[in-house]
Amino acid sequence: MYARLKPALFRLDAEQAHHLTMNACALAGRLPGLPALIGSLTRATAPALGQQLWGFSFASPLGLAAGLDKNAEAIGVFSNIGFGFLEVGTVTPRPQPGNPAPRLFRLPSDEALINRMGFNNRGLAALEHRLAGPHAVPVWANIGKNKDTSNAQAADDYLAGVRALAGVADGFVINVSSPNTPGLRALQSAAELHELVRVVLSEAEKQRVRTLRALPVLVKLAPDLSDTDFEASVDAAVRAGASGLILSNTTLSRDGLSHPYRAESGGLSGRPLTGRSTELVRRAFRQTAGALTIVGVGGVFSAQDAYAKIRAGASLVEVYTALIYQGPDLPRRINAGLLELLRRDGFTHVSEAIGVSA
Repeated sequence: MYARLKPALFRLDAEQAHHLTMNACALAGRLPGLPALIGSLTRATAPALGQQLWGFSFASPLGLAAGLDKNAEAIGVFSNIGFGFLEVGTVTPRPQPGNPAPRLFRLPSDEALINRMGFNNRGLAALEHRLAGPHAVPVWANIGKNKDTSNAQAADDYLAGVRALAGVADGFVINVSSPNTPGLRALQSAAELHELVRVVLSEAEKQRVRTLRALPVLVKLAPDLSDTDFEASVDAAVRAGASGLILSNTTLSRDGLSHPYRAESGGLSGRPLTGRSTELVRRAFRQTAGALTIVGVGGVFSAQDAYAKIRAGASLVEVYTALIYQGPDLPRRINAGLLELLRRDGFTHVSEAIGVSA
C-alpha cells in the first residue's frame, strides 16, 4: 500500500506530507481494536530479539528515533508495527513554532533528509497528556531547551522536562546535539555535559523515588565532534552516571551528496550517516569497554545496517529517515532479517552479537 501511496506523498512538500501521514496515524491509533490488530501481524515476538534493559522489556532492539512523532500523536500505531521502543520529542518546556518553513527537504538520490525544524513542539503539558496511560512498548522522552533559554539556564529546561514527564515517560534522552537550535551543541563540551547530566540524573532519581518507576537517562551526541571532543564527551557522560548513549544525531557534513538540496542548511540524516554513526558506536563501545548501553542511529535502512551497529556495540538501534523512504513495513522486515543474520552467525540471542566486531 505504501509503495502505491509514496509517489503521491513525495509530490507534496515534505513537511506537508509528514503532517498528513501523522494525522492519519493518529486517527488510526484511536480506532478501537486497530492498533492491536496491526500489532498481531507485525509485533516482534521472537525470544532471540528480546532484551531486559533498565528494568524494561524490549521485544526488539529496533526503535523509532526522535523527531518523527514529536508530540506523541501516533504512539498507538508506532508501538504496534514492530518497534521495540519509541523515542518521542524533542520537547521543550514551553510550546514553540520552530524555524520558518520550508525547513524539511528530501534528497531521494542520496536516501537522505535535511531538516532545520528547530524543536517545533507543543510543550511539556501537551506531551504529558498524550503519554498518560500504559504503553505497549517503552517510550522515551527526548528533552531539550527552548530557543530563548540561554545555555547558562539550560539545565532548568531539562529539569522541567524530567519533573513534568517522570510519571508518564519510560526514560529520558538529553538532546544537546541538534544543529538547529543556536548554541545548543556547546552543551556537548565535557565540562558542560558532565554538569548537565549530573543534575538531570539527580532529579531523575528524586522522581524515581516519588513515582516508583525506573527512569533511565541517555545522552544523544552529534557525529560532527572531533575525535578528542567525542572521547571527552563520552567520558563526561560516563563519569556523570548516564544510563546510555545515543549515537548519533544529524550531521552538518555534506560529503558525497548529489541532490540539489545539499546546499540547504540544517541537519542531514539517512544513508550518508550509515558508516559514520556505526564507527562512533564502535569507538564508544571500545572506550567504555562495553559497560555503557549504546543506541545506534543513523542510516539504518536494512537488517544488515542494524546488525552492523549491533556488532559494533549497540544494544538497541533506531530508524527515522528509512521509514520515510521504505514505509511502515520496515520494522517487520528488519526484525525478520535480524533473526536470519543471527542464525547465520551461530548466535541464539541478539545479546551475543553486541560488540563482537568492536
